[in-house]
Amino acid sequence: MFSRSGIILSGTLAVLSCLGASASAFADDQGWTSLFDGKTLDGWKTGGGKATYAVEDGTIVGTTVEGSPNTFLCKGDYKDFVLELEVKCDPRLNSGVQVRSHIYEPGTPRAGVVYGPQCEIARKETGTAGRFYDEGRRGQWIAELNPKAKDAFDDDGWNKYRIVVQGDRYRSWVNGEPASDFTDGLDQSGLIGLQVHGIASGEGPYQVRWRNVRLRELKPGEKVGSE
Repeated sequence: MFSRSGIILSGTLAVLSCLGASASAFADDQGWTSLFDGKTLDGWKTGGGKATYAVEDGTIVGTTVEGSPNTFLCKGDYKDFVLELEVKCDPRLNSGVQVRSHIYEPGTPRAGVVYGPQCEIARKETGTAGRFYDEGRRGQWIAELNPKAKDAFDDDGWNKYRIVVQGDRYRSWVNGEPASDFTDGLDQSGLIGLQVHGIASGEGPYQVRWRNVRLRELKPGEKVGSE
């Protein structure tokens, strides 16, 4: 461990054949639920900034907006789970995946801002992909990174992320490489959020894409690894 700081599933093969390989909103026989149906953003909500989200060719596409702060496409409340997704990010942009996160309530000083644990998405040279940061709250890294994972991110291609959150323990893998493994008891449940990072005026637009976003909720004490 590293230290520190509606589609209804039909029983007929014909319906499954029509769905093909698209990510649809049903649970399979292993308990996985697709969070993105490949066609719409139904069930998701935007928090934070003014970046835009759209669906193109079965992927979620997030596009930066000049001068906007960080923006998140959010879904949930989830407690203990395995989350898997694929992401492709413009190397000039970094991104992240929020887990067990929250949105500051109206009437509070930071109303609308998303906060909580974020698993980093960033180009290889940063050496931070898969590391966790406390977004919008403590404003600091909350996990070290396995040195072997620092070269796991592919700047030009799709990257598979696997995140396991169970009890106070958080784990991540990037393209099959173990990245972070730590404990933090601050959040017991919360949102999943797909980040479009803020950019300064005169920059962009840049894009980040996600596909095959799926989740399997975990039972108390259930054993889970990197499979």
